[in-house]
Amino acid sequence: MKLSRMTLANLLRLSNGESIAASGLRKDIAEELRKEGLLTVRTQGSRRTMRAVDCAALRLYVEANYTMMDLDEAAAIVSGDNELTRACLAEATGDSKLVNVRSCPGFPVNAYSPIRCTLHGRELTVCPPEGSFMFISDWKEFAVDADALVVGIENMENFRKVSMQRHLFESVWGCNARLLFVSRYPQSTDLRSWLRSIPNRYIHFGDFDLAGISIFLTEFHYCLGNRSSFFIPNDIEERLRNGSADRYNSQYVRFHNLRCNDVPELQSLVDLINKYHRCYDQEGYIEG
Repeated sequence: MKLSRMTLANLLRLSNGESIAASGLRKDIAEELRKEGLLTVRTQGSRRTMRAVDCAALRLYVEANYTMMDLDEAAAIVSGDNELTRACLAEATGDSKLVNVRSCPGFPVNAYSPIRCTLHGRELTVCPPEGSFMFISDWKEFAVDADALVVGIENMENFRKVSMQRHLFESVWGCNARLLFVSRYPQSTDLRSWLRSIPNRYIHFGDFDLAGISIFLTEFHYCLGNRSSFFIPNDIEERLRNGSADRYNSQYVRFHNLRCNDVPELQSLVDLINKYHRCYDQEGYIEG
């Protein structure tokens, strides 16, 4: 995939937390990033703007799938009206085939209390120090005890700060629940493939909006069936009352026909979102 100077510049701006015009990215790139839950689009009159849902996650995805190198370095390589091509990568890295190499397969894992796992058949305890998480590269050789709950967290800030949401999880599953937290970035297909290979129950914790529910249904529930469920806190109705109307309005045209009839508790959440015409970001559950 060739990336123009403008595309790289706008991807860099998005990863730095800025908003850009919806016309600032090629349609195929913007659509892919939206499907991955990395971009949100806001409409104000005739003006449409895009913004990163999670800047760190967007940067990871772009570097792993588009540039295959640090995004700042890629933007620096391109000058004038040039494009980021194999020649540019060869000049910068000495390897023109770098664009076809997945340098970072796997997915990150986290926990706020020790979780026993195995990697290549050897015991591995997941309990990273505060402020860090672990990355599992050889995911095909990774396993967790069958009685552990696997909790997938969409937004990277929530994933990094699981200990600051411990009260939330314990209010639902109790103090003795064994939770392994996972993230689908930078490669979502690896995580889904791993989830399909294990017997554990999967809980999806994402934003409480129609787009987030659609991601769960199409990318996780479709593959895992009744072994998967969407995390719904006890106080979600109260939170939605004071949620974002702009987010709801920006998603309404695309998702207003969303139905979850085969998952009654999720349909109840959709009904609440439509009742209050508001959405709520999962970052609101981070304490402190």
